[in-house]
Amino acid sequence: MYLKKITILSENFPTTEQYPFNLEVFKYTKSITFQTPVTFLIGDNGTGKSTLLRAIARKCKIHIWREEDRPQFHNNRFSEELYRYLAVEWDKEVVPGSYFSSEIFRSFAQILDEWARSDPGILKYFGGESLVTKSHGQYHMAYFKNRYKIKGLYLLDEPENALSPRRLIELLGVLKEMSQGSKAQFIIATHSPILLAFPAATIYSFDYSPVKQVEYEETDYYQIYKSFMDDRNKFLDNI
Repeated sequence: MYLKKITILSENFPTTEQYPFNLEVFKYTKSITFQTPVTFLIGDNGTGKSTLLRAIARKCKIHIWREEDRPQFHNNRFSEELYRYLAVEWDKEVVPGSYFSSEIFRSFAQILDEWARSDPGILKYFGGESLVTKSHGQYHMAYFKNRYKIKGLYLLDEPENALSPRRLIELLGVLKEMSQGSKAQFIIATHSPILLAFPAATIYSFDYSPVKQVEYEETDYYQIYKSFMDDRNKFLDNI
């Protein structure tokens, strides 16, 4: 374990009227501890799990690759400021890491391609060939399998978006291999019941204020998918 705990300094928030500082989950959650090598953040859309993940990245000085920001009609100057109101507690050492989001990963893959023109050897850290020549799922898995061999803290925002069920099971294998012996620590925001099945992971639900630790079978993801698989016709009749 590398990152041991984050504390949300809600008493110092600059506003309580605008996102993300208006979310109850951030007002009432004092801290989140990381007890296992793999931690999942779950919750409905807009509950703040991805916002917190980005804030952790910034607080831990993990770069977030992204395209240049485009002008927004409704500009919220507080939207990316949560990290300023976090305190992080490391266990024994501060480690580097990376932040992954399928929404912005294409930008990273293209930048990597540009670097490889002058330094082709850099591709050996990502499977030995250009990521942009692969399908979404293929180059995501190439990245996971190679980047996560390095000791560090890895933050993933909904990695399931571009992965088939078979690839998701493959990702479970990567998490298992790389988290053994405390080689890597993962904090993952997800909606995937397949990923949430990772054994001995900690699951925090953002559907509660404060955040609540839940068991796999308690999650909506497990219960809805199980109901659907148990009796598809009955399930569809009730929607």
